[in-house]
Amino acid sequence: MSIMKHKIIYFVISLSFLIPGIFFLIRFGLKPSIDFTGGSLLEIKGEGLSDNKVEIAEQVGDIYEISLVQTSGDNQIIIRGKTISNEIKDEVLTNLSEQYGEIEEKRFETVGPTLGKELLMKTISAIVIVSVLITFYVWKQFNDIRFGFSAILAMFHDSLILLGSFSILGYFYHVEVDVLFVTALLTTLSFSVHDTIVVFDRIRELSRRNHKLSLEKVVNMAVLETLSRSINNSITIIIMLLALVLIGGESIKWFSVALLIGAITGTYSSTFTAAPLLLLWEEIAKKKKR
Repeated sequence: MSIMKHKIIYFVISLSFLIPGIFFLIRFGLKPSIDFTGGSLLEIKGEGLSDNKVEIAEQVGDIYEISLVQTSGDNQIIIRGKTISNEIKDEVLTNLSEQYGEIEEKRFETVGPTLGKELLMKTISAIVIVSVLITFYVWKQFNDIRFGFSAILAMFHDSLILLGSFSILGYFYHVEVDVLFVTALLTTLSFSVHDTIVVFDRIRELSRRNHKLSLEKVVNMAVLETLSRSINNSITIIIMLLALVLIGGESIKWFSVALLIGAITGTYSSTFTAAPLLLLWEEIAKKKKR
Protein backbone atom coordinates (compact mmCIF):
# COMPACT_ATOMS: atom_id res chain seq x y z
CA MET A 1 0.00 0.00 0.00
CA SER A 2 1.43 3.34 -1.07
CA ILE A 3 0.53 6.17 1.30
CA MET A 4 2.94 8.76 -0.07
CA LYS A 5 1.41 8.83 -3.56
CA HIS A 6 -1.43 10.88 -2.03
CA LYS A 7 0.87 13.56 -0.60
CA ILE A 8 -0.93 16.34 -2.53
CA ILE A 9 -4.12 15.43 -0.66
CA TYR A 10 -2.26 15.70 2.67
CA PHE A 11 -1.02 19.16 1.71
CA VAL A 12 -4.58 20.21 0.76
CA ILE A 13 -5.89 19.00 4.15
CA SER A 14 -3.18 21.01 5.92
CA LEU A 15 -3.98 24.12 3.89
CA SER A 16 -7.69 23.80 4.68
CA PHE A 17 -6.77 24.34 8.35
CA LEU A 18 -3.87 26.75 7.83
CA ILE A 19 -5.57 29.27 5.53
CA PRO A 20 -8.54 30.18 7.82
CA GLY A 21 -6.22 30.34 10.83
CA ILE A 22 -3.68 32.57 9.07
CA PHE A 23 -6.49 34.81 7.81
CA PHE A 24 -7.84 35.33 11.33
CA LEU A 25 -4.30 35.84 12.70
CA ILE A 26 -3.58 38.58 10.15
CA ARG A 27 -7.05 40.14 10.31
CA PHE A 28 -7.82 39.92 14.04
CA GLY A 29 -4.68 38.59 15.77
CA LEU A 30 -4.76 36.93 19.18
CA LYS A 31 -6.62 38.18 22.25
CA PRO A 32 -3.85 38.68 24.86
CA SER A 33 -4.52 38.28 28.58
CA ILE A 34 -3.23 40.60 31.29
CA ASP A 35 -0.04 38.50 31.34
CA PHE A 36 0.96 40.37 28.18
CA THR A 37 -1.04 43.61 28.27
CA GLY A 38 -0.87 44.36 31.99
CA GLY A 39 -3.86 44.59 34.31
CA SER A 40 -5.35 43.14 37.49
CA LEU A 41 -6.66 39.72 38.41
CA LEU A 42 -9.07 39.25 41.29
CA GLU A 43 -10.10 35.76 42.41
CA ILE A 44 -12.97 35.57 44.89
CA LYS A 45 -15.16 32.93 46.50
CA GLY A 46 -18.75 33.23 47.62
CA GLU A 47 -22.14 31.56 47.47
CA GLY A 48 -23.75 31.73 44.02
CA LEU A 49 -20.85 33.48 42.25
CA SER A 50 -20.26 30.72 39.68
CA ASP A 51 -23.89 30.76 38.57
CA ASN A 52 -24.13 34.53 38.08
CA LYS A 53 -21.08 35.42 35.98
CA VAL A 54 -23.03 37.61 33.54
CA GLU A 55 -24.67 39.66 36.30
CA ILE A 56 -21.34 39.99 38.15
CA ALA A 57 -19.61 41.15 34.95
CA GLU A 58 -22.22 43.90 34.54
CA GLN A 59 -22.06 44.87 38.21
CA VAL A 60 -18.25 45.01 38.37
CA GLY A 61 -18.11 46.63 34.92
CA ASP A 62 -19.91 49.67 36.36
CA ILE A 63 -16.96 50.17 38.75
CA TYR A 64 -14.01 49.52 36.42
CA GLU A 65 -13.26 48.12 32.96
CA ILE A 66 -13.07 44.31 32.95
CA SER A 67 -12.21 41.89 30.14
CA LEU A 68 -13.23 38.50 31.48
CA VAL A 69 -15.11 36.74 34.28
CA GLN A 70 -14.51 32.98 34.50
CA THR A 71 -15.18 30.14 36.93
CA SER A 72 -12.11 28.81 38.76
CA GLY A 73 -13.78 26.40 41.19
CA ASP A 74 -16.90 25.68 43.20
CA ASN A 75 -18.53 29.08 43.92
CA GLN A 76 -15.26 30.69 42.88
CA ILE A 77 -14.59 33.13 40.01
CA ILE A 78 -11.73 35.11 38.49
CA ILE A 79 -12.24 38.71 37.36
CA ARG A 80 -9.67 40.07 34.87
CA GLY A 81 -9.48 43.70 33.81
CA LYS A 82 -7.44 46.88 33.67
CA THR A 83 -5.06 47.79 36.47
CA ILE A 84 -6.89 48.83 39.64
CA SER A 85 -5.88 50.02 43.10
CA ASN A 86 -6.62 48.31 46.43
CA GLU A 87 -9.34 50.90 47.05
CA ILE A 88 -11.24 49.93 43.88
CA LYS A 89 -10.72 46.25 44.66
CA ASP A 90 -12.24 46.77 48.13
CA GLU A 91 -15.15 48.64 46.55
CA VAL A 92 -15.81 45.64 44.27
CA LEU A 93 -15.75 43.23 47.21
CA THR A 94 -18.11 45.44 49.22
CA ASN A 95 -20.45 45.81 46.27
CA LEU A 96 -20.62 42.06 45.62
CA SER A 97 -20.95 41.14 49.31
CA GLU A 98 -24.11 43.26 49.55
CA GLN A 99 -25.78 41.04 46.97
CA TYR A 100 -24.13 37.63 47.43
CA GLY A 101 -23.25 37.63 51.11
CA GLU A 102 -19.77 37.04 52.49
CA ILE A 103 -17.06 37.24 49.81
CA GLU A 104 -13.65 35.70 50.39
CA GLU A 105 -10.68 37.17 48.54
CA LYS A 106 -8.50 34.31 47.27
CA ARG A 107 -6.03 36.19 45.11
CA PHE A 108 -5.29 39.70 43.87
CA GLU A 109 -2.50 40.27 41.34
CA THR A 110 -1.45 43.20 39.20
CA VAL A 111 0.82 43.00 36.16
CA GLY A 112 2.28 46.22 34.79
CA PRO A 113 2.35 46.92 31.02
CA THR A 114 6.17 46.97 31.03
CA LEU A 115 6.36 43.47 32.51
CA GLY A 116 3.75 42.31 29.99
CA LYS A 117 5.80 43.55 27.02
CA GLU A 118 8.95 41.99 28.46
CA LEU A 119 7.18 38.64 28.83
CA LEU A 120 5.93 38.85 25.23
CA MET A 121 9.47 39.51 23.92
CA LYS A 122 10.85 36.62 25.96
CA THR A 123 8.15 34.34 24.56
CA ILE A 124 9.01 35.26 20.96
CA SER A 125 12.72 34.83 21.70
CA ALA A 126 12.11 31.39 23.25
CA ILE A 127 10.19 30.19 20.17
CA VAL A 128 12.91 31.46 17.79
CA ILE A 129 15.72 29.88 19.85
CA VAL A 130 13.87 26.56 20.11
CA SER A 131 13.24 26.52 16.34
CA VAL A 132 16.89 27.21 15.47
CA LEU A 133 18.22 24.62 17.94
CA ILE A 134 15.80 21.93 16.75
CA THR A 135 16.69 22.57 13.09
CA PHE A 136 20.39 22.34 13.87
CA TYR A 137 19.94 19.20 16.01
CA VAL A 138 17.92 17.30 13.38
CA TRP A 139 20.34 18.40 10.65
CA LYS A 140 23.36 17.10 12.58
CA GLN A 141 21.64 13.87 13.64
CA PHE A 142 20.68 12.93 10.08
CA ASN A 143 23.59 14.64 8.28
CA ASP A 144 21.17 16.13 5.78
CA ILE A 145 19.74 19.66 5.76
CA ARG A 146 16.55 18.35 4.11
CA PHE A 147 15.60 16.52 7.28
CA GLY A 148 16.18 19.63 9.39
CA PHE A 149 14.06 21.91 7.21
CA SER A 150 11.28 19.33 6.78
CA ALA A 151 11.08 18.90 10.55
CA ILE A 152 11.02 22.65 11.21
CA LEU A 153 8.37 23.27 8.53
CA ALA A 154 6.17 20.55 10.05
CA MET A 155 6.72 22.17 13.44
CA PHE A 156 5.65 25.59 12.12
CA HIS A 157 2.66 23.88 10.49
CA ASP A 158 1.50 22.71 13.94
CA SER A 159 2.26 26.07 15.55
CA LEU A 160 0.31 28.04 12.94
CA ILE A 161 -2.72 25.76 13.26
CA LEU A 162 -2.65 26.20 17.05
CA LEU A 163 -2.22 29.98 16.81
CA GLY A 164 -4.90 30.23 14.13
CA SER A 165 -7.32 28.14 16.20
CA PHE A 166 -6.93 30.47 19.17
CA SER A 167 -7.31 33.52 16.95
CA ILE A 168 -10.66 32.09 15.79
CA LEU A 169 -11.63 31.18 19.38
CA GLY A 170 -10.61 34.65 20.55
CA TYR A 171 -12.75 36.32 17.89
CA PHE A 172 -15.89 34.24 18.44
CA TYR A 173 -15.61 33.22 22.12
CA HIS A 174 -13.24 35.92 23.54
CA VAL A 175 -10.66 33.29 24.53
CA GLU A 176 -7.45 34.95 25.74
CA VAL A 177 -3.89 33.68 25.37
CA ASP A 178 -1.77 33.71 28.51
CA VAL A 179 1.42 32.16 29.89
CA LEU A 180 -0.24 28.72 29.97
CA PHE A 181 -0.90 29.06 26.23
CA VAL A 182 2.80 29.75 25.68
CA THR A 183 3.57 26.56 27.63
CA ALA A 184 1.14 24.63 25.41
CA LEU A 185 2.72 26.15 22.28
CA LEU A 186 6.25 25.13 23.28
CA THR A 187 4.97 21.68 24.25
CA THR A 188 3.40 21.38 20.78
CA LEU A 189 6.76 22.19 19.19
CA SER A 190 8.51 19.44 21.12
CA PHE A 191 5.69 16.92 20.55
CA SER A 192 5.73 17.59 16.81
CA VAL A 193 9.49 17.15 16.46
CA HIS A 194 9.54 14.07 18.72
CA ASP A 195 7.17 12.15 16.43
CA THR A 196 8.88 13.45 13.29
CA ILE A 197 12.28 12.22 14.46
CA VAL A 198 10.83 8.72 15.00
CA VAL A 199 9.68 8.63 11.35
CA PHE A 200 12.94 10.13 10.06
CA ASP A 201 15.01 7.65 12.05
CA ARG A 202 13.11 4.78 10.45
CA ILE A 203 13.68 6.33 7.01
CA ARG A 204 17.41 6.47 7.70
CA GLU A 205 17.55 2.83 8.83
CA LEU A 206 15.61 1.57 5.80
CA SER A 207 17.72 3.67 3.43
CA ARG A 208 20.86 1.99 4.72
CA ARG A 209 19.37 -1.48 4.23
CA ASN A 210 17.74 -0.83 0.84
CA HIS A 211 20.13 1.23 -1.28
CA LYS A 212 18.37 0.36 -4.55
CA LEU A 213 14.91 1.50 -3.48
CA SER A 214 13.72 5.02 -4.34
CA LEU A 215 13.24 7.54 -1.55
CA GLU A 216 9.46 7.45 -2.03
CA LYS A 217 9.34 3.68 -1.44
CA VAL A 218 11.62 3.99 1.60
CA VAL A 219 9.52 6.80 3.08
CA ASN A 220 6.34 4.82 2.41
CA MET A 221 7.77 1.77 4.22
CA ALA A 222 8.94 3.91 7.15
CA VAL A 223 5.54 5.60 7.51
CA LEU A 224 3.67 2.29 7.42
CA GLU A 225 5.97 0.82 10.08
CA THR A 226 5.68 3.78 12.45
CA LEU A 227 2.06 4.81 11.83
CA SER A 228 0.42 2.39 14.26
CA ARG A 229 2.97 3.26 16.95
CA SER A 230 2.34 7.00 16.51
CA ILE A 231 -1.45 6.61 16.58
CA ASN A 232 -1.44 4.32 19.63
CA ASN A 233 0.91 6.63 21.50
CA SER A 234 -1.11 9.74 20.64
CA ILE A 235 -4.54 8.27 21.41
CA THR A 236 -3.60 7.81 25.09
CA ILE A 237 -2.53 11.46 25.29
CA ILE A 238 -5.59 12.69 23.37
CA ILE A 239 -8.01 10.75 25.62
CA MET A 240 -6.39 12.23 28.74
CA LEU A 241 -6.48 15.77 27.35
CA LEU A 242 -10.07 15.35 26.18
CA ALA A 243 -11.03 14.35 29.73
CA LEU A 244 -9.31 17.50 31.05
CA VAL A 245 -11.19 19.66 28.53
CA LEU A 246 -14.55 18.16 29.52
CA ILE A 247 -14.20 17.87 33.31
CA GLY A 248 -10.97 19.64 34.24
CA GLY A 249 -12.49 22.97 35.21
CA GLU A 250 -12.62 26.34 33.47
CA SER A 251 -9.28 27.61 34.80
CA ILE A 252 -7.34 25.00 32.75
CA LYS A 253 -9.92 24.40 30.02
CA TRP A 254 -8.26 26.42 27.25
CA PHE A 255 -4.79 25.24 28.26
CA SER A 256 -6.08 21.68 27.80
CA VAL A 257 -7.68 22.63 24.47
CA ALA A 258 -4.35 24.06 23.26
CA LEU A 259 -2.51 20.87 24.24
CA LEU A 260 -5.22 18.76 22.58
CA ILE A 261 -4.92 20.67 19.30
CA GLY A 262 -1.13 20.38 19.51
CA ALA A 263 -1.26 16.62 20.13
CA ILE A 264 -3.58 16.04 17.15
CA THR A 265 -1.65 18.25 14.72
CA GLY A 266 1.69 16.88 15.94
CA THR A 267 0.58 13.32 15.25
CA TYR A 268 -0.73 14.26 11.81
CA SER A 269 2.23 16.39 10.71
CA SER A 270 4.96 13.86 11.59
CA THR A 271 3.49 11.40 9.10
CA PHE A 272 1.49 13.45 6.62
CA THR A 273 3.46 16.71 6.52
CA ALA A 274 7.12 16.10 7.40
CA ALA A 275 7.52 12.92 5.31
CA PRO A 276 5.78 14.34 2.20
CA LEU A 277 7.88 17.53 2.53
CA LEU A 278 11.00 15.35 2.43
CA LEU A 279 9.78 13.80 -0.84
CA LEU A 280 8.82 17.20 -2.24
CA TRP A 281 12.32 18.49 -1.43
CA GLU A 282 13.78 15.47 -3.30
CA GLU A 283 11.57 16.09 -6.36
CA ILE A 284 12.57 19.76 -6.53
CA ALA A 285 16.27 18.82 -6.26
CA LYS A 286 15.90 16.34 -9.16
CA LYS A 287 14.15 18.90 -11.35
CA LYS A 288 16.94 21.40 -10.73
CA LYS A 289 19.55 18.83 -11.77
CA ARG A 290 17.69 18.15 -15.00
